[in-house]
Amino acid sequence: MITLTDYEITVLILSSKVAIISSLIISIPAFFLGLALATKQFYGKSIIDSVIHLPLVLPPVVIGFLLLIIFGKNGLLGSPFYSLFGWSISFTWVAAIIASSVMSFPLFVRSIRQSIAEIDPKLIEAAKTLGANNLKILKTIIIPLSKNGIISGLVLSFSRSLGEFGATITFAGNIFGETQTIPLAIYSSLQDPNASHVVMRLVIISISISFVALFISNRFAK
Repeated sequence: MITLTDYEITVLILSSKVAIISSLIISIPAFFLGLALATKQFYGKSIIDSVIHLPLVLPPVVIGFLLLIIFGKNGLLGSPFYSLFGWSISFTWVAAIIASSVMSFPLFVRSIRQSIAEIDPKLIEAAKTLGANNLKILKTIIIPLSKNGIISGLVLSFSRSLGEFGATITFAGNIFGETQTIPLAIYSSLQDPNASHVVMRLVIISISISFVALFISNRFAK
C-alpha cells in the first residue's frame, strides 16, 4: 500500500479538482459542437474542425503561449479583465483549468461526434414524421443513444487534464498548492536527487489513474 505525504496529497487533490472542473466546463460546448459536426453540413466546417483539433498536433507549449497572449495580465482579454477586477488570470489555478480545458477539448468533441454519427438517421427521420421537434429528438434519441460517447469523452477529458504539462506550466506556472498538478510535481521532484521516492509514487499514481480511465473509456466506446 502506498503511503502518501502531505505534499503528494495536496498535488493529487489539486490535479483532481482541475481535471474535474475542466471536464465539466467543456462538456456542454463539446456536445453541441460534436453534434453540429456529426449532423450538419455548413460553410467552413472543415476549417472549424481543423481549429478544434489543433491542440492535438501543436506543441502544448505553443498553446500555453497563445493562452498567455490572450488571458495574460497584458493580454487581449486579460488586460481589460485585470483593469476591471484587479485580478490576473495567468499563473492561477483558473489558468490551469483553462489550459487543461483547451488541451482536452478535441478528445471530448471527437468522442461525441463519433457516437452521434453512428446513430441511424432513419430514427431521426421517423421521429420528425411523427411530429417531434428538434428538442424532443435531442432528449429522446440523440442523448440516450450517444450517452456512451459522452461518458467516454468525459473520462478521456479527465485523464488528459490530469496529464497536461506543457500548456499548464507555460500559462499557469508551477506553483505548489496553486497550479502544481501531478506532471508538474513529477518534473519538480526530478530536479531533486533526494526525491526519487516521490517521483516513483506520483508516476505510479499517474499510470494507475490513466490506465483505469482508458479502460473505462474503451468499455463505453464499445
